[in-house]
Amino acid sequence: MGRSSQSTLGAAVLALAVLAFVAVAVTAPIGAVLVVEDIDTGERYVAEPVNDGSTVALEYTHSVEKSRVYDEYRVDGRTLVNTRMEFESYGWGLPARVDVTNVNGTLVYDPAEPITELDELLVSPGRIADHALIVDDRRYDLVAVTDGNDVRMHIERRSLLQRIL
Repeated sequence: MGRSSQSTLGAAVLALAVLAFVAVAVTAPIGAVLVVEDIDTGERYVAEPVNDGSTVALEYTHSVEKSRVYDEYRVDGRTLVNTRMEFESYGWGLPARVDVTNVNGTLVYDPAEPITELDELLVSPGRIADHALIVDDRRYDLVAVTDGNDVRMHIERRSLLQRIL
């Protein structure tokens, strides 16, 4: 093989190596997002960047008790870990057989160990309940954003390419 053939081959190998590196770098997961999507259509309403330890919460008015409920989750990889609940009275769907603390009239369930780890959270935003989604310090009117449609919330890993697009 001549000198020119060797340098052409070397350049081609180098180009392929660079291309492979760029492809891996652009498609490798670099971050996570909380995705809120329509259960039936898959339409995405919210795609909010999150990190491990980010707080995701739902705040709403309990349908029967007509009192505030705050349900808090921590992002842990691809799961949502339920870490805290605040409510003003006992009612259907609220923890009745756990130790709670009364803080200025609000019942707080703040377990030493997480109570639930979820791959996804299904929510039916309601106009009467006035569901709000809180991601770290950002607040969304979940009813307005979703037009009251049932949604699925989950964590997705995103690549640099997905983030750019």
